[in-house]
Amino acid sequence: MFAYYLELALRSLRRSPGLTALMVLAIGFGVAASMTTYSVFRAVSGDPIPWKSAQLFVPQVDNWGPKDRDTDGEPPSAMSYLDATTLMRDHRAKRQSAMYQISPSVVPTQAGKHPLNVTGHAVYSEFFPMLDVPFLYGNGWSAQDDAQRAAVAVISSKLNEKLFGNVDSVGRTVNIEGRDYRVVGVLDHWNPQPRFYDVTNTGGFSENVEDVFLPFERAISVGLPNNGNTNCNATPKESGFVGLQHSECVWIAYMAELDDAAAVTAYRQYLDAYAKNQQKAGRFGWAPNNRLRNLPDYLEQQQVVPRDTKVSLLVALGLLLVCLVNTVGLLLAKFLRRSGEIGVRRALGAPRKAIYLQFLTEAGVVGLAGGVLGLLLTGVGVASVGLVLPKSISDLARLDLPLLVITLLVAVLATLLAGLYPTFRASRVQPAWQLKSN
Repeated sequence: MFAYYLELALRSLRRSPGLTALMVLAIGFGVAASMTTYSVFRAVSGDPIPWKSAQLFVPQVDNWGPKDRDTDGEPPSAMSYLDATTLMRDHRAKRQSAMYQISPSVVPTQAGKHPLNVTGHAVYSEFFPMLDVPFLYGNGWSAQDDAQRAAVAVISSKLNEKLFGNVDSVGRTVNIEGRDYRVVGVLDHWNPQPRFYDVTNTGGFSENVEDVFLPFERAISVGLPNNGNTNCNATPKESGFVGLQHSECVWIAYMAELDDAAAVTAYRQYLDAYAKNQQKAGRFGWAPNNRLRNLPDYLEQQQVVPRDTKVSLLVALGLLLVCLVNTVGLLLAKFLRRSGEIGVRRALGAPRKAIYLQFLTEAGVVGLAGGVLGLLLTGVGVASVGLVLPKSISDLARLDLPLLVITLLVAVLATLLAGLYPTFRASRVQPAWQLKSN
């Protein structure tokens, strides 16, 4: 019977091409607008490490006090050098790492080539296993390398290709800021978005792949300066990078891995005890005001998902709703205009169910056609989001198979939903009235 209903639907739609085109356009544009916006929202709001995000935590220590807190009472989102290194030394988490952003120059070994300006982070050895960072060759350095401030480095596959021709370069030497470093690992492609491990310096998104990772203590010892954000509640008493380390300025990101609720409770108690000790020592003149959030909660608190993407998604869904309301009106006019046909079919013995299924099939065909148009317009929309959004965000939008399937499903289901009332009205047409009027 479905083939019969489908044939009737196609005949009906061909009889009124103008009305059919209006309905298809309404559905197509509404679905395309909502799916284009959804593709951006999906990209920026996705969990960057879903298998582990619940075990990753960002501690915050209030080293500024009530006078310099935000209006919501939040402590600084980054840490001072003293707090970060003390937490690293006490090591109360399963894995943890302080980190800060660097931008050194790399000198190629080939004669005549210019130095390369790269970006990266100074981190501790536990950074790599904590975040499940993928390696193409080798691995990260050891805790002993941290302690010895070893001249070792992990580089990206992109930098490896530029320097060594995309071969296994583990054990080879790379010149960073005039000093030789031994390559211990080459990363596979890794550029998580949002860049969850250092929201402080990136705001969550960055189009640039980080090319080099150096040991934190090594970077500090050779005076490799911070290339990220630095926030101070007072001017440092000493100048330069050393003065920054001795100040209360916050510029270091921090992340810890805690496996279960007991570990989280213990770490939170440790943070409070640490703040109380600083209070007793006279450094803090206020009660502990620490925070310890898991990664999803921290990203939400930092408002990593831009507000305009949320607003745009709501506006697009509103447009889809308006298009559906218009489609309801068009379907109702189309179906009731065929009351005479419905009356004859009912008089010949067709049950209400048959009428209902026939017109619901017709609505489904309209939805499918609108979905195909919506796919084309969604492709155009995804390719054009860079015109209205920053490149670091617009580049994340992808027209992949799941989005294609969702687009078609939304178009068909939304049109079927819109067709429920017109179809119900059509199935309730009384055959006697129609036969008398004809």
